[in-house]
Amino acid sequence: MAVHTSQSVAEAAGDDARGPSRRTDQGPGRVRRAVTTHWYAWAMVAPVVLVLGVIIGWPLVRGIYLSLTDANERNVGRTIGANHIEATYQFVGLDNYTAVLQDPVFLQRLTWTVVWTVACVSITFALGLGLANLLNRSFRGRGAYRMALILPWAVPGFVSVFAWRFLFNRDNGVLNKILEGGGISAVPWLDDPTWAKVAVITVNVWLGIPFMMVALLGGLQSIPGELYEAAEMDGAGPWQRFRHITMPGLRTVSMTVVLLSTIWTFNMFPVIFLLTRGGPGDSTEILVTQAFREAFVESPRDFAGSATWGVLILALLMIFALVYRRSLRKQGEVW
Repeated sequence: MAVHTSQSVAEAAGDDARGPSRRTDQGPGRVRRAVTTHWYAWAMVAPVVLVLGVIIGWPLVRGIYLSLTDANERNVGRTIGANHIEATYQFVGLDNYTAVLQDPVFLQRLTWTVVWTVACVSITFALGLGLANLLNRSFRGRGAYRMALILPWAVPGFVSVFAWRFLFNRDNGVLNKILEGGGISAVPWLDDPTWAKVAVITVNVWLGIPFMMVALLGGLQSIPGELYEAAEMDGAGPWQRFRHITMPGLRTVSMTVVLLSTIWTFNMFPVIFLLTRGGPGDSTEILVTQAFREAFVESPRDFAGSATWGVLILALLMIFALVYRRSLRKQGEVW
């Protein structure tokens, strides 16, 4: 008994002695071993991290810094001929953010941006889902239909927008010619604030349907056909099969494409700028076009104000992504 007791005490003492060393191994030593073991992975990732740091990180840091100053066209450093004028802008802290958030223009732009984003994403998702369901069935010429529906995605965005601008022309546009042929007066597509909003939403939906359709079609093809066969044998109708099999099977894909489409639409500069230039007046201006206007249109160009708008846009999208992720986690989705 004494021998066993002494051995137990010795083992316990040995465990206590080894305890700190184990905890030490879980700190810097563990990181060192990970780097040593997976050095090739770190070496392959390093160039990507460096490029992203230069392309994304530096402009982001520079933009945040400018948003905390009063930099504009008149006080930034510039070279005129042989003369170099030093920058004279100063650090002003959060004054720019206070000014933008208190400006009624910010609330107007934010409201229309949210309406524009929700309308575009919801319509695009509904039409993309419908087309994906149609193309998921076997019928003659399915490949040709798929290519035709993907075509808007293949054409450069500015080409598509200019084509739509021609279609929306009040005097010579194809759409108004068709309406006049039916005895309907011409519609001021780009000259009336309400119709201009309808026009930009239409164009953005037309551009976004191919991506949504392809993504959802891939999700549909991953759902086992046996589920539909079993449900049909149990007497489930088309709506019941869609509700209880199709939508749950597309949940993961749908959440991803909705998030991506929301971010893209929220920052969709080309459609607004090339189609309406934010007009008529400023009725179709969204947050990102307002940031562009601050930096490149208005005089003097307000670089600090534009950077402030950009940082606020980034903050809003980050808040949305965090809330969206938390809602997914509550629903049991891992993202």
